[in-house]
Amino acid sequence: MHKFIERSAAGTTILTAAVALNGCGVPAHSSMAGMGDRAAPSSIASPSSTEPSSVADWTHAHGIHVTPDGATVLVATHKGLIDYSKGRPERIGPANDYMGFTGGGATLYASGHPGAGSNLPDPLGLIGSTDGGRTWVELSRQGESDFHALTVTRGGLVGFDGTLVTTRDLKTWTRTTNQIQPYALAGRPDTTVVLATTENGLRRSTDAGRTWTTVPNAPVVQFAALSGPSTAVGVAPDGTVHTSADAGQTWKQTGTVPDPVQAMTATKSGKGTQVWAVTASGVQLSTDGGNTFNPYTGKAGQ
Repeated sequence: MHKFIERSAAGTTILTAAVALNGCGVPAHSSMAGMGDRAAPSSIASPSSTEPSSVADWTHAHGIHVTPDGATVLVATHKGLIDYSKGRPERIGPANDYMGFTGGGATLYASGHPGAGSNLPDPLGLIGSTDGGRTWVELSRQGESDFHALTVTRGGLVGFDGTLVTTRDLKTWTRTTNQIQPYALAGRPDTTVVLATTENGLRRSTDAGRTWTTVPNAPVVQFAALSGPSTAVGVAPDGTVHTSADAGQTWKQTGTVPDPVQAMTATKSGKGTQVWAVTASGVQLSTDGGNTFNPYTGKAGQ
């Protein structure tokens, strides 16, 4: 069994021999369908915490979302959402503990726990934002689920709160056929392929998370992302980067992230695959498919 680095809600980093819950959407075409009969954003917004003076003030990151053009870089932390688009941390929105975090089109989805002074239920269940994380609305399972892993697919949302479940309408959740214990989930709004990282190997779904198979001979990766329908990136517990050109079925090793990774994602640019990794020193960016990494300066590496 391989040891993953656990991202704890208390902001500490420990090694665990058991799978830890982790934060990592609904199809973009859904556009938050059904939100109209939910609470207005202002009714669940909680006070923002003080502006972080350094990366150290993040305490810990649980997820990262980067828009396809690289212009917006958002880091979900134990004390709120950080806008890192300019290469420096700027806090936005309520200071919730976003344990689960992902993006689908123009919509952000999250889960976790409310911040100090918030009137949100604990746990948050599934919440959504269409204004870049400044305000959030309740979608489902408030007071019931703390999703530590979330991802978006063409067929709906996949989440893990101790049970692996899927939803098409953001309200009704269905238990998956194969119950696995994912650390991270990786999907995209334009495909039904989903990857799940576990300490016993990589799992793969081709039906939006409803059924799963083991990927033979795959590296054991702690984090994974799909930068395109066919291009996948994984990061092992020791920071080694692996890439796949067939949506996670076969892999090759590239480079290494220089510091312990707290969260990661991948995007496509004219230059190829970009790999974004959150570490204790900030956001590291690779513009060459994970071969080399440098501190992100706010120029999107394009």
